[in-house]
Amino acid sequence: MPKAWSKKDERQYEHIKKTEMQQQGRSEERAEEIAAATVNKQRKKEGRTKEQKSSSRKS
Repeated sequence: MPKAWSKKDERQYEHIKKTEMQQQGRSEERAEEIAAATVNKQRKKEGRTKEQKSSSRKS
């Protein structure tokens, strides 16, 4: 798990992963992807992520 994740984020990740595997019947790999994306989405919503620098456009 990423270093930037809190203990709460790790618990949420494990819970989502377990739920996806047991109730939704997904593979462990896919469940991990879904769980990580969900945790990262929540962190971004709460403003706990670094904003990505905007790239320059070529005209």
